[in-house]
Amino acid sequence: MIESLQARAIHALWRLLSHCRLKTLWSLAGIASRALYALSRRERHVTRRNLEVAYPDDDSERRRQRIRESLHHSAATMFELGLAWIGEPRRVEAAIVEVHGRELLDEARAENRGVIVLAPHFGNWEVLNFWLSSHFPFTAMYEPPKMARLDPVIRHGRERMGAELVPTNPRGVAALLKALKRAEAVGILPDQEPAWGSGAFADFFGRPAYTATLLPKLVARTQARVVTGVARRLPAGRGFAIHFLAADARVYDTDETVSAAGVNACVESAIALDPAQYQWEYKRWKKTELERDKLPGYREKRLYSKR
Repeated sequence: MIESLQARAIHALWRLLSHCRLKTLWSLAGIASRALYALSRRERHVTRRNLEVAYPDDDSERRRQRIRESLHHSAATMFELGLAWIGEPRRVEAAIVEVHGRELLDEARAENRGVIVLAPHFGNWEVLNFWLSSHFPFTAMYEPPKMARLDPVIRHGRERMGAELVPTNPRGVAALLKALKRAEAVGILPDQEPAWGSGAFADFFGRPAYTATLLPKLVARTQARVVTGVARRLPAGRGFAIHFLAADARVYDTDETVSAAGVNACVESAIALDPAQYQWEYKRWKKTELERDKLPGYREKRLYSKR
């Protein structure tokens, strides 16, 4: 009963926000991010620890500024979900005012090759999904939300422009392979920690991060082209710029560890477009090599342990 009421309230909020202008959503996100900074010790702490790894030369004032900027963009992504999933398609399309690097996808399709889009948690990845599924046959993996009653809303929002969602299991991998062999586009999240046994450690901003190794398996069996794709938020709610970037050459290596290093380099290149728009609130370095090897003392070395 409580979950049902919560789901209805969230859905109603998304519907309300779907009618707002982007400038309004950006302003609301600014208010929410200030409250988040003041009240959420977890978000503030994780963001700070991640930024200490990525930008070790920042002084304390610059780091505080980065934390505030990151929380503002993360809040904006949440406020924009209504537009991306429920808003009128013409309004979402109109909000995408720039597209860079589309030729990378067009060239691959002209060569009858599939395209693997590495889509890190940068800017608004739901807007990227909207654009991709509007312009190409597009397949992406999907894991239902913890609040099951929101699943139909989210699934409809992601599929409404033609995207095909497949489960995060072997059946889903098989569906990705079939789509790539049809010279279609598929989306992969490159910056989430996989389960043990499904990844390799590779440097991300100079620190080993456990990285999924699905990519080299897909490339080896399909000869697909790999690109990085993001929807960058333009200043003050002016809209979004879609960017497609050529992948680091290492992603095509058959060695899973080398390929993982290339994937992380791709994510770093996307972040360089505007570091504030990356989701630094995620514990990207949670798994450690010490933990994997069960060496003594690994618990005391966790990056996110409270000081």
